Amino acid sequence: MKILITGSNGLLGQKLVEFCLAQQVPFLATSLGANRNLMCPVKNYQTLDITDEKNLFLVLKRFAPTHIIHTAAITNVDDCEINAAQCDLVNRQSVQLLAKFCAQNSCHLQLLSTDFVFDGQAGPYKETDQPNPLSVYARSKQLAEQILQSEHNLKYSIVRTILVYGFAENLSRSNLILWAKTALQSKEPIQIVDDQFRAPTWASDLAWACLRICQLNEEGIFHICGPETLSIFQIVQRIADFYQLEMAHVSKVSSAMLQQAAPRPPRTGFVLDKAQKVLGYKPHTLEQTLNLLL
Repeated sequence: MKILITGSNGLLGQKLVEFCLAQQVPFLATSLGANRNLMCPVKNYQTLDITDEKNLFLVLKRFAPTHIIHTAAITNVDDCEINAAQCDLVNRQSVQLLAKFCAQNSCHLQLLSTDFVFDGQAGPYKETDQPNPLSVYARSKQLAEQILQSEHNLKYSIVRTILVYGFAENLSRSNLILWAKTALQSKEPIQIVDDQFRAPTWASDLAWACLRICQLNEEGIFHICGPETLSIFQIVQRIADFYQLEMAHVSKVSSAMLQQAAPRPPRTGFVLDKAQKVLGYKPHTLEQTLNLLL
C-alpha cells in the first residue's frame, strides 16, 4: 500500500502523516505551498495544486499510489457562499480530476465529505440517508460524492465527518474547541449558538478510520464522528467545566441572530453502527480528548 495525502498541511492531513509514519506505511504528503508539518520528512512531501491537471497527473504517475486520501478542500462555509466559483474549482473539479486518474490506474480514491450534505431535519444520519445540502459548500461536497459514485471502474470510499478538532503544527485555521478554550481563558465576551447540534470529532479518531478503510480496502460511504451529539453551546459549556473556566461572559444566541452568509443544518450527528462493525471504530468522548489537549 502506498498512500498519497492531499491537504497534508491541514489538521487531518497532519494526523494521517503521523499514523503513516508510526505504522511505516509508504506515503507522499501534498499541499498547496511549503510543508508546514514539522513531523513530515522532506522526502515525503511534495507541493501540489490539485486544480492543475497537468502537474497533478505528473505527481500522481511519478508516485503511483495505491490509495489517495483526499482531504484538501475549501471548508469555510461562508467563504464558499461568497466565492462559489473557487469553491467549485477546489471542492468539485479537483475530485473530477482525481477520479479520472484513479479509474485509469486502479487506485482507490477516498473523499473526505461532511455532515452538511444533510439538511439537519432528521439527524442523526445513516450512510443510506438521502442528502439535501443547504449551502454552496454542502452542494460542492455532494456533487463531489456523486462524481465518485458515477465513475466507472473506480474503487472509492466516502468518509463523512463532523466538526473535526485537535492540535497540529502551523494550522492556517483554528477549530471550535481550541478557539473556545482560548476565548474562555481570555474572558472575552462571546456569543454561542444553542440551536445547532453537532458530534465533534477528534482528528486522530478520524485519521485512524480513514487509514483503516484503506488498509481493509473497504468501499462505499462511512460516517465517522464523535460519540455524542451536542449543541454548540453545550460543547462550550463542557469545555468550560473541564478546564474550570467561567461562562459569565458567554451568551446564547440563535443562528438567525448571527446572520451568517451560509445556512447551516440545525441538527446532524451520525449513526456509527457501520463504522463500529466494519472498522472497529471506537471514538473518544469530548472529555477524553480535552485531557489529551492538555
